[in-house]
Amino acid sequence: MALLRVTTPPKGEPSMRMMMLLLAATVAAAPAIAADPIAERQAIMKQNGKDTKALVGYMKGETPYDAAAVTALFTSMNAGAKAFGTKFPPTSKTGGKTEAAPAIWEKPADFKAAVAKFQTDTGAAAAARPASLDAMKPLFGQVTANCKSCHEAFRVKEQ
Repeated sequence: MALLRVTTPPKGEPSMRMMMLLLAATVAAAPAIAADPIAERQAIMKQNGKDTKALVGYMKGETPYDAAAVTALFTSMNAGAKAFGTKFPPTSKTGGKTEAAPAIWEKPADFKAAVAKFQTDTGAAAAARPASLDAMKPLFGQVTANCKSCHEAFRVKEQ
C-alpha cells in the first residue's frame, strides 16, 4: 500500500495552496480584465469597415469578382452583427473614445431593431451566395443602407 506523503515545498517555492489561490484569483479577474465592450465594438466596426472596403473593390471593378470571397465577407459582417448588439452595457456610455450616441441607451428598442435588421440583411446576403456582381449589387446596397441609417441615428462622430 502506497502512502501519500505531503511535503512542504523547498524554501522560495510557492505552496500548492498558494498556487491554487493565485489561479483562482486570476480566473475570477479574467472577465473583468478582458471585457472592454468599447474596444470590442470598435474592433467589430473596424472589421466591418475592412469587409465593406473589400466589397467596394468588387463593386468598382477594382477586384475581379470572387463569389466565395464575397460570401465570406458578408459572413464576416454577419458574425460581427450578431456580436455587436451585446457590446453596449450602461457602463460603456463614455470613455475609450467611443462614438456611441446616447440614443443607444435612450431608445434601446430602436437600437435593437437596427441591429436586428443589420443581422438579418447581412445573414441574407451571406446565405444568398451571390454568384455574380449583378447578384451582389442589391445585397450590398441593402447591407450598406443599414450602416448609413444606424450611423446617423446612433453614432456621434469624433471631433
